[in-house]
Amino acid sequence: MRDITELVDVPTPSWPMVSDAFAASFTSYRVLPPDPGRCRATLHQLQVTARSPLGAITLNTGGILVHDGWVRVYGGSGGGETGMPGMAEVNRFPATVEPDWQPPAGLIIAHDVLGGVFALNGVAPEQHGRPGGPGSVVYFSPVTLTWEDMEMGHSQWLNWLLDGGAAGHYEDMLWPGWRAEVAELGLRDGIAVYPFLWSEEAQQDLAATTRSAVPLEQILNMHGDFCGQLGLDRPGDLGAVVTAPAPATA
Repeated sequence: MRDITELVDVPTPSWPMVSDAFAASFTSYRVLPPDPGRCRATLHQLQVTARSPLGAITLNTGGILVHDGWVRVYGGSGGGETGMPGMAEVNRFPATVEPDWQPPAGLIIAHDVLGGVFALNGVAPEQHGRPGGPGSVVYFSPVTLTWEDMEMGHSQWLNWLLDGGAAGHYEDMLWPGWRAEVAELGLRDGIAVYPFLWSEEAQQDLAATTRSAVPLEQILNMHGDFCGQLGLDRPGDLGAVVTAPAPATA
Protein backbone atom coordinates (compact mmCIF):
# COMPACT_ATOMS: atom_id res chain seq x y z
CA MET A 1 0.00 0.00 0.00
CA ARG A 2 1.42 3.38 -1.00
CA ASP A 3 2.06 6.00 1.64
CA ILE A 4 -0.01 9.20 1.50
CA THR A 5 3.07 11.23 0.54
CA GLU A 6 3.51 9.08 -2.58
CA LEU A 7 -0.08 9.86 -3.59
CA VAL A 8 0.06 13.60 -2.88
CA ASP A 9 3.63 14.66 -3.72
CA VAL A 10 3.57 14.03 -7.46
CA PRO A 11 5.40 16.07 -10.12
CA THR A 12 2.34 16.98 -12.18
CA PRO A 13 -0.84 17.10 -10.04
CA SER A 14 -4.09 17.30 -12.00
CA TRP A 15 -5.91 19.84 -9.86
CA PRO A 16 -4.67 22.97 -11.72
CA MET A 17 -5.80 21.39 -15.01
CA VAL A 18 -9.14 20.26 -13.57
CA SER A 19 -9.91 23.62 -11.96
CA ASP A 20 -8.95 25.45 -15.17
CA ALA A 21 -11.24 23.16 -17.16
CA PHE A 22 -14.15 23.93 -14.83
CA ALA A 23 -13.43 27.66 -15.02
CA ALA A 24 -13.44 27.53 -18.84
CA SER A 25 -16.63 25.49 -19.01
CA PHE A 26 -20.07 26.95 -19.72
CA THR A 27 -21.53 24.40 -17.30
CA SER A 28 -22.65 25.87 -13.98
CA TYR A 29 -20.73 24.46 -11.03
CA ARG A 30 -19.71 25.12 -7.44
CA VAL A 31 -16.68 23.62 -5.71
CA LEU A 32 -17.30 22.95 -2.02
CA PRO A 33 -14.43 23.70 0.39
CA PRO A 34 -12.37 20.71 1.55
CA ASP A 35 -11.33 19.47 4.94
CA PRO A 36 -7.66 18.72 4.13
CA GLY A 37 -7.21 16.01 6.75
CA ARG A 38 -10.31 14.08 5.69
CA CYS A 39 -9.41 14.50 2.02
CA ARG A 40 -5.97 13.00 2.58
CA ALA A 41 -7.44 10.08 4.55
CA THR A 42 -9.92 9.36 1.74
CA LEU A 43 -7.17 9.53 -0.89
CA HIS A 44 -5.00 7.18 1.19
CA GLN A 45 -7.74 4.54 1.23
CA LEU A 46 -8.56 5.13 -2.43
CA GLN A 47 -4.91 4.63 -3.44
CA VAL A 48 -4.94 6.85 -6.51
CA THR A 49 -2.48 9.71 -6.97
CA ALA A 50 -3.14 13.42 -7.33
CA ARG A 51 -1.95 13.11 -10.93
CA SER A 52 -5.37 11.68 -11.86
CA PRO A 53 -8.53 13.81 -12.00
CA LEU A 54 -10.17 11.39 -9.54
CA GLY A 55 -7.32 11.85 -7.09
CA ALA A 56 -7.29 15.62 -7.64
CA ILE A 57 -11.00 15.98 -6.86
CA THR A 58 -10.63 13.72 -3.83
CA LEU A 59 -7.69 15.67 -2.42
CA ASN A 60 -8.83 19.20 -3.19
CA THR A 61 -12.61 19.39 -2.79
CA GLY A 62 -15.47 18.72 -0.43
CA GLY A 63 -17.47 17.89 -3.57
CA ILE A 64 -18.60 19.67 -6.72
CA LEU A 65 -22.17 20.68 -7.61
CA VAL A 66 -22.70 20.57 -11.38
CA HIS A 67 -25.58 21.60 -13.66
CA ASP A 68 -27.10 24.02 -11.13
CA GLY A 69 -26.74 21.43 -8.37
CA TRP A 70 -28.53 18.63 -10.22
CA VAL A 71 -25.42 16.40 -10.12
CA ARG A 72 -23.32 16.05 -6.95
CA VAL A 73 -19.78 14.88 -7.63
CA TYR A 74 -18.24 13.53 -4.43
CA GLY A 75 -15.00 14.92 -3.05
CA GLY A 76 -12.65 13.79 -0.34
CA SER A 77 -14.31 15.34 2.68
CA GLY A 78 -17.89 16.43 2.16
CA GLY A 79 -19.46 19.01 4.43
CA GLY A 80 -20.17 17.21 7.68
CA GLU A 81 -23.46 15.93 9.13
CA THR A 82 -25.68 18.58 7.53
CA GLY A 83 -23.67 19.17 4.36
CA MET A 84 -22.92 17.09 1.32
CA PRO A 85 -21.52 13.65 2.17
CA GLY A 86 -17.99 12.79 1.18
CA MET A 87 -16.74 9.93 -0.95
CA ALA A 88 -15.73 7.89 2.11
CA GLU A 89 -19.23 8.04 3.61
CA VAL A 90 -21.04 7.29 0.37
CA ASN A 91 -18.81 4.29 -0.36
CA ARG A 92 -18.68 3.04 3.24
CA PHE A 93 -14.90 3.34 3.59
CA PRO A 94 -13.45 1.74 6.74
CA ALA A 95 -13.03 4.05 9.74
CA THR A 96 -9.26 3.66 9.44
CA VAL A 97 -7.23 2.81 6.36
CA GLU A 98 -7.24 -0.90 5.49
CA PRO A 99 -4.63 -1.98 2.91
CA ASP A 100 -6.69 -4.72 1.24
CA TRP A 101 -10.09 -3.01 1.25
CA GLN A 102 -11.89 -1.65 -1.82
CA PRO A 103 -15.56 -1.01 -2.63
CA PRO A 104 -16.84 -4.45 -3.70
CA ALA A 105 -18.76 -3.42 -6.83
CA GLY A 106 -16.84 -0.25 -7.60
CA LEU A 107 -16.67 3.39 -6.55
CA ILE A 108 -19.75 5.63 -6.46
CA ILE A 109 -18.60 9.00 -7.78
CA ALA A 110 -21.82 11.04 -7.98
CA HIS A 111 -25.57 11.13 -7.37
CA ASP A 112 -28.20 13.27 -8.99
CA VAL A 113 -31.15 14.77 -7.17
CA LEU A 114 -33.56 12.10 -8.49
CA GLY A 115 -31.47 9.31 -7.01
CA GLY A 116 -29.57 8.46 -10.17
CA VAL A 117 -26.13 7.01 -9.44
CA PHE A 118 -22.83 7.35 -11.31
CA ALA A 119 -20.29 4.67 -10.39
CA LEU A 120 -16.86 3.58 -11.54
CA ASN A 121 -16.84 -0.17 -12.14
CA GLY A 122 -14.56 -2.38 -10.09
CA VAL A 123 -12.51 -5.29 -11.40
CA ALA A 124 -15.43 -7.69 -11.92
CA PRO A 125 -18.58 -5.72 -12.83
CA GLU A 126 -20.38 -8.78 -14.21
CA GLN A 127 -20.33 -10.35 -10.74
CA HIS A 128 -22.35 -7.40 -9.46
CA GLY A 129 -24.85 -7.18 -12.31
CA ARG A 130 -23.27 -4.12 -13.90
CA PRO A 131 -22.63 -3.55 -17.60
CA GLY A 132 -19.36 -2.31 -19.06
CA GLY A 133 -15.80 -3.29 -18.33
CA PRO A 134 -13.56 -2.64 -15.33
CA GLY A 135 -12.99 1.10 -14.84
CA SER A 136 -16.00 2.09 -16.94
CA VAL A 137 -18.48 4.67 -15.63
CA VAL A 138 -22.02 3.29 -15.33
CA TYR A 139 -25.27 5.04 -14.42
CA PHE A 140 -28.22 3.68 -12.46
CA SER A 141 -31.28 5.35 -13.93
CA PRO A 142 -34.32 6.15 -11.76
CA VAL A 143 -36.39 6.01 -14.97
CA THR A 144 -35.44 2.51 -16.15
CA LEU A 145 -34.28 1.16 -12.72
CA THR A 146 -31.30 -0.44 -14.46
CA TRP A 147 -27.58 0.17 -14.77
CA GLU A 148 -26.47 1.69 -18.07
CA ASP A 149 -22.93 1.70 -19.48
CA MET A 150 -21.74 5.27 -20.13
CA GLU A 151 -18.98 3.82 -22.34
CA MET A 152 -16.34 6.13 -20.88
CA GLY A 153 -13.76 6.19 -18.12
CA HIS A 154 -13.61 8.69 -15.27
CA SER A 155 -11.60 11.37 -17.10
CA GLN A 156 -13.89 11.16 -20.12
CA TRP A 157 -16.93 11.34 -17.85
CA LEU A 158 -15.58 14.46 -16.19
CA ASN A 159 -15.01 16.07 -19.59
CA TRP A 160 -18.54 15.03 -20.56
CA LEU A 161 -19.92 16.89 -17.54
CA LEU A 162 -17.84 19.97 -18.35
CA ASP A 163 -18.96 19.92 -21.98
CA GLY A 164 -22.63 20.05 -20.97
CA GLY A 165 -23.31 16.32 -21.22
CA ALA A 166 -25.68 16.44 -18.26
CA ALA A 167 -28.02 18.80 -20.10
CA GLY A 168 -28.60 16.25 -22.85
CA HIS A 169 -28.55 13.24 -20.54
CA TYR A 170 -31.34 14.69 -18.37
CA GLU A 171 -33.35 16.41 -21.08
CA ASP A 172 -36.37 14.14 -20.58
CA MET A 173 -36.17 14.29 -16.77
CA LEU A 174 -36.44 18.05 -16.32
CA TRP A 175 -39.57 20.11 -15.78
CA PRO A 176 -40.30 23.84 -15.79
CA GLY A 177 -38.93 25.39 -12.61
CA TRP A 178 -36.58 22.53 -11.73
CA ARG A 179 -33.70 24.88 -10.91
CA ALA A 180 -35.71 26.60 -8.18
CA GLU A 181 -36.68 23.26 -6.64
CA VAL A 182 -33.08 22.03 -6.68
CA ALA A 183 -31.86 25.29 -5.12
CA GLU A 184 -34.12 24.67 -2.10
CA LEU A 185 -32.71 21.21 -1.39
CA GLY A 186 -30.36 20.29 1.40
CA LEU A 187 -27.26 18.52 0.13
CA ARG A 188 -28.41 15.21 1.64
CA ASP A 189 -31.88 15.48 0.11
CA GLY A 190 -33.32 14.57 -3.25
CA ILE A 191 -36.58 15.06 -5.12
CA ALA A 192 -39.22 12.32 -4.91
CA VAL A 193 -41.58 12.24 -7.89
CA TYR A 194 -45.12 10.81 -7.94
CA PRO A 195 -46.30 9.08 -10.05
CA PHE A 196 -42.88 7.44 -9.92
CA LEU A 197 -40.37 8.29 -12.64
CA TRP A 198 -40.50 4.79 -14.12
CA SER A 199 -44.28 4.97 -14.57
CA GLU A 200 -45.98 5.71 -17.88
CA GLU A 201 -47.83 8.65 -16.32
CA ALA A 202 -44.63 10.40 -15.25
CA GLN A 203 -42.92 9.84 -18.57
CA GLN A 204 -45.88 11.24 -20.48
CA ASP A 205 -46.11 14.47 -18.45
CA LEU A 206 -43.34 15.06 -15.94
CA ALA A 207 -44.51 18.61 -15.26
CA ALA A 208 -47.83 17.26 -13.94
CA THR A 209 -46.20 15.07 -11.31
CA THR A 210 -46.15 15.85 -7.60
CA ARG A 211 -42.61 16.46 -6.31
CA SER A 212 -41.29 16.80 -2.79
CA ALA A 213 -37.94 17.10 -1.05
CA VAL A 214 -37.06 13.95 0.92
CA PRO A 215 -33.81 12.43 2.22
CA LEU A 216 -31.79 11.02 -0.67
CA GLU A 217 -31.29 7.90 1.47
CA GLN A 218 -35.04 7.27 1.22
CA ILE A 219 -35.05 7.55 -2.58
CA LEU A 220 -32.10 5.18 -2.96
CA ASN A 221 -33.80 2.61 -0.73
CA MET A 222 -37.00 2.89 -2.77
CA HIS A 223 -35.10 2.08 -5.96
CA GLY A 224 -34.12 -1.30 -4.57
CA ASP A 225 -37.69 -1.95 -3.37
CA PHE A 226 -39.15 -1.03 -6.78
CA CYS A 227 -36.75 -3.37 -8.58
CA GLY A 228 -37.94 -6.22 -6.37
CA GLN A 229 -41.62 -5.37 -6.89
CA LEU A 230 -41.26 -5.07 -10.67
CA GLY A 231 -39.24 -8.25 -11.10
CA LEU A 232 -36.06 -6.42 -12.12
CA ASP A 233 -32.53 -7.27 -11.06
CA ARG A 234 -31.56 -5.79 -7.73
CA PRO A 235 -29.22 -2.84 -8.32
CA GLY A 236 -26.83 -3.62 -5.51
CA ASP A 237 -25.17 -0.85 -3.53
CA LEU A 238 -26.42 2.61 -4.54
CA GLY A 239 -24.46 4.47 -1.87
CA ALA A 240 -24.81 5.45 1.77
CA VAL A 241 -26.17 8.93 2.42
CA VAL A 242 -27.06 9.24 6.09
CA THR A 243 -30.00 11.56 6.73
CA ALA A 244 -28.95 14.78 8.43
CA PRO A 245 -30.14 15.10 12.04
CA ALA A 246 -33.04 17.44 12.69
CA PRO A 247 -32.01 20.87 14.05
CA ALA A 248 -32.24 21.25 17.80
CA THR A 249 -35.23 23.16 19.15
CA ALA A 250 -35.19 25.56 22.05
